[in-house]
Amino acid sequence: MIAPTQRSKHGVNRWWRLRLLALVFAGLTPVLPAAQPKLADVLQPFIDDRLIAGAVVLAADATTVLHVEAIGWRDVAAGKPMRTDDVFWIASMTKPVTCTALMMLVDEGKVDVDAPVAKYLPEFKDQMFIAERDESHQLLKPPARPVLVRDLMSHTSGITRRSLPGALVGEQAPLATRVAAYASQPLEWEPGTKYLYGNAAINTVGRIVEKVSGLSYAQFLQVRLFEPLGMKDTSFWPSAEQASRLATGYQPTKDKTGLEPARRELSDRAREPFPAGGLYSTAADMAKFCQMILNQGALAGRRYVSPERVKQMTTRQTAPGIPESYGFGWTTRDALVSHNGAWKTNMTITPSAGLITIVIVQNAGWRVESEGKKIEPAFRKAALEHFAQRGPEAVTRP
Repeated sequence: MIAPTQRSKHGVNRWWRLRLLALVFAGLTPVLPAAQPKLADVLQPFIDDRLIAGAVVLAADATTVLHVEAIGWRDVAAGKPMRTDDVFWIASMTKPVTCTALMMLVDEGKVDVDAPVAKYLPEFKDQMFIAERDESHQLLKPPARPVLVRDLMSHTSGITRRSLPGALVGEQAPLATRVAAYASQPLEWEPGTKYLYGNAAINTVGRIVEKVSGLSYAQFLQVRLFEPLGMKDTSFWPSAEQASRLATGYQPTKDKTGLEPARRELSDRAREPFPAGGLYSTAADMAKFCQMILNQGALAGRRYVSPERVKQMTTRQTAPGIPESYGFGWTTRDALVSHNGAWKTNMTITPSAGLITIVIVQNAGWRVESEGKKIEPAFRKAALEHFAQRGPEAVTRP
């Protein structure tokens, strides 16, 4: 479907009728043409500089998608422009979804965040931590306390995948195998005393979800979150139709003057679900998830998780002596609640303004790691300025 500006007046009207119907059936409040400023233009310099190929941006409050826009290219070589319904690998934006799944089980009294992980996964019983280490020796000691469930969700557990072979912990390995491999290693530090962002602990959270719920991790997400929220394009395994909308991933060329495709396998169903970073999704789907969080765990008359659990997830849970501010599955700093993905996808909630901003690109490499840090703040600033009049009073609470 091409943009309405490329159609006749009759075509424009038909385009918007179809668009409105699509949004209604998707459970989103439609934004009329007159309400669509060109907020994505703030990202054009990054495209001109070949830092990114294109992006989808979205702004929403607790009940309404206020703005959604595509800019640049889904596939540069093929000359395919980015579209608002394009599918992206959201990578570590999966982490808040995984932690939300576990917190749903906390609400049901099936998991206690202050319980030892070994209560749910016995393979973690009696873990030791590395008290001393150099090139010639490694001294292990029992920690003052065991790893707690809360340590997993705040990246303070000390669990890592250091020096484990890829066959045990790669995405081809079953989740149970991966997590058992983590448990076989000593902890890197005393639980709760240090922060190290990583995947092993969040993968362990996904395994707890499996053991406690009796469902596979992917099945739990599908039936308890994705289907009821209407997240129809969110999956670990994009369908053929979804794959046709997949935005090409890019990385810098060797001469650092342009972009070249960066491939990622997605069609192999043998690839196991990856709780720390395996999901594919769209801006619209992730907006629904963020709206549920902004609404204190409810959306469209259905409650998913309690306000108490949302508060735990979205406020600092790392100890006072730790510099990093992280909740349960969310980064919590500068009065923002947010999470990035490896290819520079981002979702941010600004509670004071009652505003959600989502910026999704598909780029890897050193340039986007450094210069790319300006991309998300540029759109968030534009969205906050444009929708400032709505303010926190516009946020509907259940």
